[in-house]
Amino acid sequence: MLNNLRTRGRAALALTLVLCSGLVQPAELRDILIERNDDYYRLNSKAWFNASPEALYGVLSDYDLFIKFTSAIAESRNVEPDERGRPQFFSRMEGCVLLWCKSFVRNGYLVLKPMKEIVAITNPANSDFKLSRESWKLIPEDGGTLLVYEFHMIPDFWVPPVLGPYYIKRALNAGGVKAVDRIEAIARGEEPVR
Repeated sequence: MLNNLRTRGRAALALTLVLCSGLVQPAELRDILIERNDDYYRLNSKAWFNASPEALYGVLSDYDLFIKFTSAIAESRNVEPDERGRPQFFSRMEGCVLLWCKSFVRNGYLVLKPMKEIVAITNPANSDFKLSRESWKLIPEDGGTLLVYEFHMIPDFWVPPVLGPYYIKRALNAGGVKAVDRIEAIARGEEPVR
């Protein structure tokens, strides 16, 4: 009888743990659109995070953390503010198309609307992009945050014809999908799974 009670107790505990774990909803990528027109690429996405706008703002405005949530970035860091007082950033990405591998540098500044929006604008004079502009809009929703992300890019480097654009679009899509869970983990104070 004692073993029967222990078995029932363990089953009840396991059921309770399963039910409680279901209360914490994971991040959800709701929409992602990637378009290309010649050398111009645009990515738009919407994702819901089980984290506050303040927590996400802290993660997405800190380039020291970017290396933790996307494998495309080999190096990233915050840089001293520019002469206008705008926070600056540096990031170096790496990517390969078949046997062609390239390292890409982005240097730029942030335009911040605390807890609402972050815009990262790359300076083409010291970057490998003619245009690179990202924005993250943070909208409180259902006890978490809806993140509306836009990325516009024109590379200032040779992209192998035919396969190059395909691989860039594929990398943008895969990177966005994988980053969602990692960003949420960091925002919740957890170590992201690689």
